[in-house]
Amino acid sequence: MTQKSAEAVLREIKERGATRIKLGIADIDGVLRGKYLAIEKAEATLLSSGGFCDCIFGWDSADQLYDNASFSSWDKGFADVPLRLDPESLRWLPDEPGTPYFIAELAPPAGAEFHPICPRNVLKRVLGRAAALGYEVCFSFEYEFFVFRETPESLRAKNYRDLVPFTPGMFGYSILRSGVHSGVFQDLLDHCAAMRTDLEGLHTETGPGVLEAAVRYSRGVDAADRAALFKTFAKVFFQRRGCVATFMAKWSNDYPGQSGHLHVSLWDRQSGKNLFHKDGTRGNLSPLAESFVAGQARHMREMCAVIGPTVNSYRRMVKGAWAPTAATWGIDNRTVALRVVPGSPQSQRVEYRLAAADGNPYLIAAAALASGLEGIEKGLRPDEPVRGNAYEVQDALPVEMKLPPTLREAAEIFRGSEMARRWLGEEFVDHFAATREWETRQFERAITDWELKRYFEII
Repeated sequence: MTQKSAEAVLREIKERGATRIKLGIADIDGVLRGKYLAIEKAEATLLSSGGFCDCIFGWDSADQLYDNASFSSWDKGFADVPLRLDPESLRWLPDEPGTPYFIAELAPPAGAEFHPICPRNVLKRVLGRAAALGYEVCFSFEYEFFVFRETPESLRAKNYRDLVPFTPGMFGYSILRSGVHSGVFQDLLDHCAAMRTDLEGLHTETGPGVLEAAVRYSRGVDAADRAALFKTFAKVFFQRRGCVATFMAKWSNDYPGQSGHLHVSLWDRQSGKNLFHKDGTRGNLSPLAESFVAGQARHMREMCAVIGPTVNSYRRMVKGAWAPTAATWGIDNRTVALRVVPGSPQSQRVEYRLAAADGNPYLIAAAALASGLEGIEKGLRPDEPVRGNAYEVQDALPVEMKLPPTLREAAEIFRGSEMARRWLGEEFVDHFAATREWETRQFERAITDWELKRYFEII
């Protein structure tokens, strides 16, 4: 970003009378961490850089420090790392009048183009390789999330049990529910538009209190910015109205899990043509798009830890629960992991259906794009598309197409992936694998309700 554009943005926020800004940076789990800055401090940060404690990439989502990662530690003293603001990311917070919001990222080390750990930079690294190949990348995220008539305090008081959903019953695509609660639906749409995270669609899904929101498509890193902002500020929106929204992959055994599907397409940087579309082929799919799909399928197992980054992610990946369980693909088939969405030269795309709502959008986009580009570079060809129920064919698939059943296994596979190291970076792979191994260990130390009920009295 040029100095001039930073100055222009600074003039804008001063002319509008801002006395402070708010900034946010996505950590490894995709959780936004941030703070307010006085306008004088904001000016220095915009025009040059600022600092942020390196602990935000050295702890987990519960603020517990990793004991197996080297980026941030007690031995390093939790120093500040250079941080920069993206002037083009400026937004005005609808719930905080007069307060500008900026997306932040870690500044690259001296002599480097990208920061090796920062998720936004990891995506920019892959996007840079796509640009070098002559491609512009279009992404769109869609999220399913449950809403409850609870507060952060009541959740804890109830120990996350017997929660009251926003609406009752199984009622997908309900005009009744969206009519009765039209004020909330309309306000959410307006809120997202004000945040520049516009929604293309919003409706009820199958389950009590569950909604699905399709974030409007965008190019490059801006699409992941929109997704990260949507997840956090949708939570803000509902908590300010006495409700809580959850994006965890599967909160209950009684209902399907929450997806975070990613739609992706490649466009020619010179002509502006959608390179995934070709008339007269199966699914209007171009040869280049077939190689892209082949790469995504070939490397899905290796990338699973990034796509499903929590222990809970793997609760969702079960047969018949609307989530893929193997690296399959098909044409307009919602039982597969990679759904080719046939359409016009403007709408042709691939839907990466493995992704759940709990993933980091920057890293999901980076992994999905990198594996597809690998397929193009290697000239891979896909197997025959699955027709009908993909769950019925998965048992006969080779092991490399079967997805790991746990986060521990997924992290081991990711750590050993040569392809991931080439595309995402050695340092990132080692750091991220360590964080997922830590996440698994925290779970394995826990005594669950299931164990207490099963063993406490009888055994």
